[in-house]
Amino acid sequence: MLLSNLESVPGHTITQQLDVVYGSTVRSKHAGRDLLAGLKNIVGGELTAYTELLEESRQEAMERMIAKAQNLGANAIVGIRFSTSNIAQGASELFVYGTAVHVEANQPKLPDPFPAQG
Repeated sequence: MLLSNLESVPGHTITQQLDVVYGSTVRSKHAGRDLLAGLKNIVGGELTAYTELLEESRQEAMERMIAKAQNLGANAIVGIRFSTSNIAQGASELFVYGTAVHVEANQPKLPDPFPAQG
């Protein structure tokens, strides 16, 4: 699956626009992480527990979006955007969306510089 935050995929032509696809996940903060984050806010620095939580959330939302695009027969998603929102105190949604498309390469692939010797 080709992924692009542009409205196209460089070196490819969109041959079919299928549908808008999305993926989301809602995560809550862990009380222990909140306590450590509060202490870290006092002295400054990266809140690594939250960085990891957001990375996991992004990955899960992307996987869900890609699965929806694959079900439509897409081989690419363009115009990818992320959004976050608070759902409840201590819980946030991470939402990713884009347009599922079918693309074809504009130019033939370059020859393999290391062909198999048989």
